[in-house]
Amino acid sequence: MSMAKHLRNWAAPPVLVSAGLLLTACGAGQDTAAEDGGDPVAAEAAAVTDPVVTTYDGGLYVLDGDTLEVAADIKLEGFNRINPAGDDRHVLVSTSEGFQVLDAAGGELTDTLFAAEAPGHVVRHGGRTVLFADGTGEVTAFDSDALGDGLPEDTEVYLSEEAHHGVAIELTSGELVTTLGDEEERVGALALDADGEEIARNEECPGVHGEATAEDEVVVIGCEDGVLLYQDGEFSKVDGLDDYSRIGNQAGSEESPIVLGDYKTDPDAELERPERIALIDTAEAELTVVDLPSSYTFRSLGRGPDSEALVLGTDGALHVIDPEAGEVVDSIEIMDSWEEPLEWQDARPALFVRGGTAYVSDPATRQVHAVDLAAGEVTASTTLDEAPNELSGVTS
Repeated sequence: MSMAKHLRNWAAPPVLVSAGLLLTACGAGQDTAAEDGGDPVAAEAAAVTDPVVTTYDGGLYVLDGDTLEVAADIKLEGFNRINPAGDDRHVLVSTSEGFQVLDAAGGELTDTLFAAEAPGHVVRHGGRTVLFADGTGEVTAFDSDALGDGLPEDTEVYLSEEAHHGVAIELTSGELVTTLGDEEERVGALALDADGEEIARNEECPGVHGEATAEDEVVVIGCEDGVLLYQDGEFSKVDGLDDYSRIGNQAGSEESPIVLGDYKTDPDAELERPERIALIDTAEAELTVVDLPSSYTFRSLGRGPDSEALVLGTDGALHVIDPEAGEVVDSIEIMDSWEEPLEWQDARPALFVRGGTAYVSDPATRQVHAVDLAAGEVTASTTLDEAPNELSGVTS
C-alpha cells in the first residue's frame, strides 16, 4: 500500500491530525483495479489528441478533441462525475470509492485511486490540484503534473473541523482556503498560511458552495446572500441584490477581476430555473446581475479565451457576455430548446471550455458539438450510442 509522503503543516487540532494521517495511510494510497485496465505502454502509444470526456449511464466516452471521434468507450457502473486533473493527460473520475485517475490521452481508466468517502469538488490553481471529500472533510493537494506514475509522492492532507459538502483551493503562496460547515449547515470559510496557522475566518456565508479565482488571485466563494472574497489574508463580504441571493456555481478567469456566477432568488423552489446571472467585480467588491434570454443550469457556465462569460441557455444557444459591459453580446445557436430535469443527476446539456473551443453536449440527440468561439459556429459534431451526461477534458 503506498502512502502520501507527509502531512502538510496545515494545522488541525491534534486529534484531527492523527485522523488525517490514518486516512492518508489506509485510504488515499489504496489502488483498485479498473474494469478496463490495460498496458500503460500501449496506452501511451495510442495517444488521444486533446481529449474530451463525457459520462453516460454505465460508462465514459473519451473523444478526440479535434474530430470528436470516440477514441475509447470505458464501462463503469454507477453515477460518476468527472473533472480535469490539471494537466494535458488526465481526468479525475469521482466514483463510489473516491477520485480515480483516467488517462484520457491513453484512453484508459487507471487503477490509481485517491480513496475518498463521497468525493466532491476538484479545484485546479497555480499548478496544484485540490480534492475535497464530503464524507470526511478531508482535503488532499498535490502537484497537477504529478499523476504520470500513480499516486503523487508528495500528497498533502488537511482534515476539516467537520465533514460537509465543501471545497478548498491552494494559492501560490501556499495558503489554503477551505470551507466551514457540518452535515447540517455550511457557514463560511477559513484560510491557513503555508505553515498551517489560521490567518482569517468568516462565518457569515450561509449555504457556502463553490469557488472561483479571479485576477490577482482573489478567491470568490458562493453564499445564499452573496459571496465571500478572500485576498491578502482577509475575507470580505459582497451582498447579493435580494434577501435570498444564492450563488453556488462560478466561473473565473485569471485575466479578469470579474467572476461569473449563477443567481437564484427563490429559497422555496423545488427547482428554480433562473434567468439572470451574477457578475462579481472583485476589484470593486461589487455584484451586478444580467438578464438572459433563457434559463440555464449548474453545468452551463464557462469562460472564453478573452475572459468573456459564457452561459449555455435552455433556448439552445450559447450566450456570450461582455463582463465589463455586463451585457449579452452574442448568442450562438447550437441545439433545440430543452428543459432542466428535476433530478440533478439526470442528463442535461453541459458546457466545457478549453482555449477558443466550447464543447457542448446534447443528451436529447446523443450529440457532442465543438464550437469555435471566435467564429461563433459549430465546427464538429458527433452522435454517440448513449446519451452524454457530464462533460469535461484535459486542460493544458
